[in-house]
Amino acid sequence: MTLHRGALAAPGDGAANGTGPAPAPGPWLARRLFPVLAAAVIVVTGMISTTLGPRLLGKTPWALPDDLWGTLVAASRLAHLHLSGLYTQPTGLVSFPGTAVIMIPAAAAADAAGLSLHVQDAQNPYPAVWLLAGPYQMVLSAVALFAADAIAEGMGVTRPRRLLLTAAGAVGVWNVSVRWGHPEDAVAVGLLMYGILALSRSHAGRSGWLTGAAVAVQPLVLLALPVVVAVIEPRRMPGFLARAAVPGALLLGAALAANPQATFTAVTEQPNSPVINHSTLWTPLSPHLSDGTVAAGPARVLAVLLACACGVAVWRRRAAAREAAGWSPGAFSELLWWAAVALALRCAFEPVMVSYYLWPPVALALIAASPAWPRLIPAAVAAVTLTLVSQLWWHGAWSWWVPMLAGLALALFLARPWPHPAAPAPRMNVGWDRL
Repeated sequence: MTLHRGALAAPGDGAANGTGPAPAPGPWLARRLFPVLAAAVIVVTGMISTTLGPRLLGKTPWALPDDLWGTLVAASRLAHLHLSGLYTQPTGLVSFPGTAVIMIPAAAAADAAGLSLHVQDAQNPYPAVWLLAGPYQMVLSAVALFAADAIAEGMGVTRPRRLLLTAAGAVGVWNVSVRWGHPEDAVAVGLLMYGILALSRSHAGRSGWLTGAAVAVQPLVLLALPVVVAVIEPRRMPGFLARAAVPGALLLGAALAANPQATFTAVTEQPNSPVINHSTLWTPLSPHLSDGTVAAGPARVLAVLLACACGVAVWRRRAAAREAAGWSPGAFSELLWWAAVALALRCAFEPVMVSYYLWPPVALALIAASPAWPRLIPAAVAAVTLTLVSQLWWHGAWSWWVPMLAGLALALFLARPWPHPAAPAPRMNVGWDRL
């Protein structure tokens, strides 16, 4: 299952199903038209629904994502080199510092314009900074849509299927950015996708830096790392791992040096509220903190162990492909699907769940399903339905978490690539170096 330069034409595409060869690459805007349009729709609908939408429902304040304000404060402190305050209130930051880094342009622009970063409340129902930070973080989140479209194009996926892929992905990105204000999840997954894309072009060094940047922004992508590492040539693995570790280590090391206690506590415990969000069957088994929150960090050790098992499964398939003197045309889809399974383990072992946690594995699963309509259509329907239903405010492990986990498992099952016999990989019609 080793990835080669030139890579694959996806099964069911091109001459294999009578649709002919993929068209030659054109201008960037034409090739990325679907993500561009999706990003525009997300911004327009997002801003309308958060500002004008509440008035239509008879409500006074804007409907804004609460979590974004703490990230903006953290970004502002980071821009002013106030590293000791990165993990102190009111930032509420529990991820790596890259979460704040990506929001520095918005925080700096707000500072230059004299806009307050004060959280929305009864005295501040219309925070003007949202008019700047809102569109910025929505466009930033769309990087995942561009990465997904680039991978699908490289796999030879036809434009109608890429349109459906982008549309289904946009629903998830809307939920992550507009509804919850967590662009770091979308950015990290997008960077991971670009890292996998670079790896398929035999650019292990570039892939390492992209993967490292993804980890520095949101370490949830570490779950996919064993799957990615499993397809890297052994001689390139040390360099890849070193590059993947550098961005996060530098940022986290700087924060630790500035305020060791606050940084260590936030990053290792990662507190979350089972009252505000959704409890799971793991909630009673997790450490309960003095403020009523639950430490989410320790339970994730099980997810990491099973993610390593996913990496072993991919490595074994890679070894079998080597023995067969090649690898199947669906191997790239399989790699993406296994990465999706690894990311889904977070949802399976999370002591407290939020609906946007479901999106990262779904995003990769949709790309894995994109080479064939019989997989893409049901997977897209399942993904969109899961995203919408997850907004229900039912609380309790059995009434919300278990059904959501079942829906995620169904989406992964529907997206699973069909088995293909090992065979030498044909070259793609669209060169990887043009992506």
